Amino acid sequence: MLTSPQPLEKLNVLRLSGVQMRTFHLTWLSFFVCFFGWFGLAPLMPSIREDLGLTKGQIGNLIIASVSATVLARLIIGRLCDVWGPRLTYTGLLVFGSLPVFLVGLANSYETFLLFRLAISVIGASFVVTQYHTSMMFAPQIRGTANAVAGGWGNLGGGITNMVMPLVFALIVGLGYTKGEAWRLAMIAPGGLMLLMAWLYYKYTQDTPAGNFADLKQARQAPEPVANPWACLADWRVWALALAYAVCFGMEITFDNVASLYFVDTFGLDQTTAGFWAGVFGFMNIFARAMGGIAADRVGRMYGIKGKGWLLAGMLLLEGTALIWFAQSGHLGLAVAAMLSFALFLKMANGATYAIVPFINPRQLGVVSGVVGAGGNLGGMLFGFLFKAEGMTYADAFLYIGMIAISIAALVMVTKFDTTTPQAEPLPQASGFAAPISHFKSAIVKYWF
Repeated sequence: MLTSPQPLEKLNVLRLSGVQMRTFHLTWLSFFVCFFGWFGLAPLMPSIREDLGLTKGQIGNLIIASVSATVLARLIIGRLCDVWGPRLTYTGLLVFGSLPVFLVGLANSYETFLLFRLAISVIGASFVVTQYHTSMMFAPQIRGTANAVAGGWGNLGGGITNMVMPLVFALIVGLGYTKGEAWRLAMIAPGGLMLLMAWLYYKYTQDTPAGNFADLKQARQAPEPVANPWACLADWRVWALALAYAVCFGMEITFDNVASLYFVDTFGLDQTTAGFWAGVFGFMNIFARAMGGIAADRVGRMYGIKGKGWLLAGMLLLEGTALIWFAQSGHLGLAVAAMLSFALFLKMANGATYAIVPFINPRQLGVVSGVVGAGGNLGGMLFGFLFKAEGMTYADAFLYIGMIAISIAALVMVTKFDTTTPQAEPLPQASGFAAPISHFKSAIVKYWF
């Protein structure tokens, strides 16, 4: 018999020992590195636009491409987590995702660059594995906090990317290369980091506290597979969370894509300074998303899962209001203040969303995580059409997204997250891999009844 270590009941981020905390740190760090591959091109777009002669419409298509393939990829990756386990799934994604990152430098036209940007967007599915794997390693009462910290520190990569990649670009130019050569060479760095993380993830993590899926199946400690892995799609709460994630995380990746260009075109900043302010937006993930998860766990202990839903609705309302303020800011100082405001509420909403996800349907955690995560990228893709429109300014696009966020907040407020469904019935008591599922059962009883 395999031993059955339990998910941790406390999150001590300074602790490195134990499979749970080792997996936690490698999970968020892998997601952090994935952002360098996924959005490493975004802060370099002013130079890429000049090199390839891109129009506003073409840049809009690139924004859409940068998040569109992730929608399908997150659905597939979520299901693979349930079948293969997060360790093999993440390793494979990092290896194959590094290929277009390395090769994007070969693009010499809008069309080839667009295809590479589309392929690179698959890397965004890494978030699903991050949330899935963290959920397996922590007990219900701390799961929202753990998910939020892992997701937030990983998302921090989006901000650091905006700050670091222009510096890498400038360093390469300083070595004597042209701007057209520098942006291509700069992308070798994130590709190499992704391969390094793939090796570390494969070697030093495991699927659950009790062991890897393959070992548990061999020891007959794995749960019976779900007859219909997509049955959770009949649950409205899944779609409500997907919509919520569309306007919080979808807005986040949209802003990561357009922030540098917006600050350059609207306020006349140079590429490095614009990258700095865009990076400040992403840097807030070091604490803001965690705040959302911590708040959700505390609200959940007092008011159950429905309280978490109310908190999420409130964060979305405040995000939308701050976005409208940002859209109407005509001065750099006001724009930065508004940006910090909507960034705070947006990232807290991210954390609050995935504090609810693990409790919707424990037996289909991968699929639910994938669908909600795909909602975030679908939102980012649809928002990209607003920034593509020739007759609409970027400020107009931010205004409309703010209004949409307020509308979704109202929808989330009236959603009954504490309603049980047949698919959410817990598994029988079991050991090994099924042990974390028993913790899900305790959470459902605690939060729903």
